[in-house]
Amino acid sequence: MSQVVESERPIPARTLFGHPIGLANLFGVELWERFSFYGMLTILGYYLYYSVTDGGLGLAQSTGVGIVGAYGGLVYLSTVLGGWIADRLLGMERTVFYGGVVVMAGHIALAVLPGLTGVGVGLVSVALGSGALKANASSLLGTLYPKDDARIDGGFTLFYLGINIGAFTGPLLTGLLQTHLGFHYGFGAAALGMALGLTQYVVFRRNLGSAGREVPNPLPRSAIWPAVGVALGAAVIVVVVFATGLVTLETLPEATTVVIAVASLGYFAIMLTSAKVAPVERSRVRAFIPLFLANAVFWSLFQQIFTVLAVYSDERMDWTIFGWTAPSSWIGSVEPVWIITLSPLFALLWTKLGNRAPSTPRKFALGVVGMGLSFLLFVPLAGFDDKSVPALAVLVIMAGFAISELLLSPIGLAVTTQLAPEAFRAQMMALYFFSVGIGTSMSGVLARFYAPEHEVAYFGITGAVAIAVGLIVAALGPWISRYMAGVH
Repeated sequence: MSQVVESERPIPARTLFGHPIGLANLFGVELWERFSFYGMLTILGYYLYYSVTDGGLGLAQSTGVGIVGAYGGLVYLSTVLGGWIADRLLGMERTVFYGGVVVMAGHIALAVLPGLTGVGVGLVSVALGSGALKANASSLLGTLYPKDDARIDGGFTLFYLGINIGAFTGPLLTGLLQTHLGFHYGFGAAALGMALGLTQYVVFRRNLGSAGREVPNPLPRSAIWPAVGVALGAAVIVVVVFATGLVTLETLPEATTVVIAVASLGYFAIMLTSAKVAPVERSRVRAFIPLFLANAVFWSLFQQIFTVLAVYSDERMDWTIFGWTAPSSWIGSVEPVWIITLSPLFALLWTKLGNRAPSTPRKFALGVVGMGLSFLLFVPLAGFDDKSVPALAVLVIMAGFAISELLLSPIGLAVTTQLAPEAFRAQMMALYFFSVGIGTSMSGVLARFYAPEHEVAYFGITGAVAIAVGLIVAALGPWISRYMAGVH
């Protein structure tokens, strides 16, 4: 049944550099969403733990970086809501648009509302909006390609280039604004970026054709009010756990990790038992499980760019460039430089190799091992005094981050769309982002164990664990490929 639906899905005939023309629109909206998201995220930790006299809120540093990790995890947790809205209410295409509107509103709240009020309203709004936009933009791109189209890895790698152009430029601008004018100007720039993304999305919406307009599993009218009741109940539970002290700002990263892990188990159970999932689709969901776990380990290290490495950048690195000191938040722009440089090469490589490229499990294994090796490269820098680690050395290490990311992340996006059961396309992408969410919230948990005097142990142990996980995935590669049932 799923093969018939795939072959009948209308695919826009026009192409751009050999790819569906709709890629250009999704490339643009994701670029500006990531501009706003990473532009805000790279200054968020500093805003939380800098002193009030320096324009911050004066929280403990461990609490501030923990909140950053937990917030990132909550962004990816909210993708399940975005996936559900797309699958049951609006379709993917409209959910992308409305998600962007909510993201923009959240950045405006951070820019204009003072103190923890602005943080609470702004971060909740950005989390919900980004969750809706991210899962559905990626899934929507997947619908532009036939299931076994060899161009898809190249298309997602180009899409990833857009993500990283935004991730590069956002921190540059918000860091300068935060340094010279204040944090709220940086948050305002993030809101403006999302507004530009929404504008281009509306103007070029027609390039998507009919892709993502259909609601694949419409919610019956009789189920609307029960769904509203569940949403209100969830909101009440969140208020109660904070009001009673069951979850505090200090324990938020651990709580977020547990919630996402439990939700992930529930989603796997639903997909593996649903009558709407064909046997071959169920096999592919099983193959996704070890990739899910490897992805979580990868992101628990990678997302430390915004937790541990944000502190490292502020306290350990020498940012002097020809006599001028760059903002510490520019650490968020270093890795995307490599992504922008290398993405076209990887896209060309995967497109040229086609089905001769390494299998997805092998790419995942290489990505996780590469991430672990990159962390080990911080060990020799432990001997440098405070604020003396050369920025050039970190720039070189970030090349390892980028190569590892290109081996794993765009490939993970692409294979998720290919392994997804037809009735759960958007929600399968949300499940992929759950693995990113677990890793992101874990980056906040792990950040509490970092201290300059323990750098050898910290970077050495975390790097070694990642390498071990990557080697396990490599060993399981043949089993994973067999259960992927024809997906390379």
